[in-house]
Formats: sequence, structure tokens, C-alpha cells
Amino acid sequence: MNIYDYRLDELKEYFKKNNEKEFKAIQVYEWLYKKRVKSFEEMTNIKRDTLEQLKNDFSIERLKLLTKQKDIDVCKYLFELKDSNKIEAVLMKHDYGNSLCVSTQVGCNMGCAFCESGRLKKVRNLNAYEMVSQILQVEEDLNIRISHIVLMGIGEPFDNYDNVIKFIDIVNEPKGIDIGARHITVSTSGLVPKINEFSNNSKQVNLAISLHAPNNKIRNEIMSVNKAYPIEQLIQSVKNYIEKTNRRVTFEYIMLDKINDTEECAKELSNLLRGINCYVNLIPYNETSHIKFKSSKKEQIMKFYDILKKNNINVTIRKEFGRKVSAACGQLRSNYEEEK
Repeated sequence: MNIYDYRLDELKEYFKKNNEKEFKAIQVYEWLYKKRVKSFEEMTNIKRDTLEQLKNDFSIERLKLLTKQKDIDVCKYLFELKDSNKIEAVLMKHDYGNSLCVSTQVGCNMGCAFCESGRLKKVRNLNAYEMVSQILQVEEDLNIRISHIVLMGIGEPFDNYDNVIKFIDIVNEPKGIDIGARHITVSTSGLVPKINEFSNNSKQVNLAISLHAPNNKIRNEIMSVNKAYPIEQLIQSVKNYIEKTNRRVTFEYIMLDKINDTEECAKELSNLLRGINCYVNLIPYNETSHIKFKSSKKEQIMKFYDILKKNNINVTIRKEFGRKVSAACGQLRSNYEEEK
């Protein structure tokens, strides 16, 4: 077991079972997350026999950094896992802080037609420690503090629900990395049962819905998940979530040329979201050589934006990152595997 896979309460229970004081767990957490040691031997205020027990019971390994690509305000990382699978993480610098886009799975089974990640099908879920390690590695590499986390990298977070919730608990722990719940965003392509389950989570974590279409016809064509959970069910689950949590929801909307970017689509989207406590994030599409879709023209994105605004929908246009790097989700991993 990797020690980064343990919540603080679990580590306290571990010490209790080994007839040790619970405060030892807090000491270990501080060494791991405040002082960022990489070996048990560096934990100098913990007695030798306890350290030996920790070494016997836990690994303290992190992910292996294979390569990275940098552009203005963005750095994209490719990591290798212990079983040689590969995942990505993306650091984006905003005026409000440093945000890390974290992967939750090796590959993805959602099958979104526009997504590079989905070309390589799901191999397995990531454990919580493999998500935690993405943060630790990037912070160390750039010597920065990551203030915001978005679970929007490779994989569908709600298809790895239990590990994702555990990861959130670990990084939100004040004795640990201590990233505020309201600075953590979980994105889903629309797994309605898990949205309903997530609405019962007591933490004030943000929810983002990858919508990308205003109706079932278009969404069925570009997002297979819609065939299982059509828009009507998805929107109702979002309304239920808002009613239970009193939290605003983000709708992500990738702008695809001549697919979902027409003025009629903007009007449909306005009608669909009217009265919902939400905002829409319009995302210029990152084109790849493997996928046919093209990004909407800037003028069309602005027309779309204006229609939403006129219909009193809160809307933003996401800043474009990484045009000079493998910007699309899963693209760096895909390119690396093909080169090898």
C-alpha cells in the first residue's frame, strides 16, 4: 500500500491498531505534505522501530515524470505509473492562482467523439495516491503552490467515484495539502446516478457538467453517454443537485465548427438552462490530427456568447492554453505512445 493513499483518519487508525499514539499520524502527514520528504528516514522525530514498521507496511513512491511541454502560462506533464501505464496532468496559471488538471483513469470509456483521451480505452482506475502524486510532482518541479484542482484530465471522474472522493478528502485535509473544497472542481460527462450520489457529499466541492450540446440529437452523435442518460435526465439531476447543495453548477461547452455552434444551438441552450443556477464555460476546441472536428471560428464563438448573454445566461469564454504543446486532453500520451 502506498502511504499517499491514506486519509488522515485511516492513518490514525493504523497507528492505533499498532498500539501507537494517534498523533503519530499527524506527524507523518506533516512530513509528507508540509515538509515533502521522499523517504521515511527523513522523518527525524519518529522513533526507529516505528519507521521500520512504516517501511514494512507502506511504499512512499511517487509517479515517474517522463516528459513535459511548456507554453505561456501552461505546462503539460506525462507521468508513468508503476505498471508502466501513462497519464497526463496540466498546470495552468491564472490570475487567481495555479490550477492543476488531474487525470483520474488510464484511458476513458465514455467514447466522446471529439476527445483524444477516449481513443485509448480505459485500462484501469487510478488510485487516490496516483492522483495525489500528480500534485506533489508538479509543485516540486515548478516550485509553486497549486491553489486549484480540476478533475478534468484523462478519464471520467465519476466512473472512479470512490477513489476520487478519497483523493478529495486527502488533498482537502488541513494537515495535508490543504486545498479548499471550493477550489476543487469535479467534471462529469453526465453519469446521472453518480451526480445524484455526489449531491449527498457534505464537502463544498464544485460540480462541472460536460454538456457540449443543447439537444439529444447532437449530443447522441458526439457523446455516447447521452444514450444512457439523455439530456432531460441529466438536467433534472443537476436541478436536484442544486436544490440539495445550494451550489452553482458549471456547464462546459466545447465549440465545434458547424456541429454545435450555430445560433439555433445557442438559442436552444438558453432555453434548456433558463432558471438554473449555473454558468456556461465556452471552450475553444483543441484540434488534433486524429480527430475530424475543427474549432469554431472566433466570430462564431462571440455570436454564440452574445445570444446566451442576451438570454440572461451567465457565460464565459475559456482562455486558450497550450496551442504550442499537445494541448488536447490525452494528446501528449497518445503522441508519446505512437513515437515509441
